[in-house]
Amino acid sequence: MLEQAIERLHSADRLQRQLFHVGHLDNAPCWQPPVDMVANEHELGLLIALPGVAPQRLSVSLESQCIVVRGERQFGPNLGTGVIVRLEIPYGRFERRIGLPDANYRLADMQFEHGCLRLHLEQHP
Repeated sequence: MLEQAIERLHSADRLQRQLFHVGHLDNAPCWQPPVDMVANEHELGLLIALPGVAPQRLSVSLESQCIVVRGERQFGPNLGTGVIVRLEIPYGRFERRIGLPDANYRLADMQFEHGCLRLHLEQHP
C-alpha cells in the first residue's frame, strides 16, 4: 500500500512539472499557468490557461516590458468531503510574468472564457 501511495505521489509530481512551472512569490509557494502568445507588427494576443480560477480572483498589470497576471485558485469545494486520493491540480496563489517584445503596449481587451484568460495588447507610440 505504501508503494502505491509513493508511486501516485511521483506520478502527480511528474504531471505537475509537465503542465505547470512551480516558483515562489514573496517566499510563498506559487505556480505559473501556461501561456500562448502570438505577435504581429502591431499587436499581441495572449491566452493564459486558468481552469478553476474565478475571474474576480485575477489581476492583470503592465509593468516594464512585461505583463503580470496574479491570482489564486482555491481548493475545489465542489469535490465534497473525504480522503484525497489524487491531487494533481495546483492550488493557491499564482503569478506569471510574461516578457514582451520591445515596444510600448497598452491592454486593449481582456476576456475570461472557458477557463482561459485572453488578452489583446496593442502597440502605441
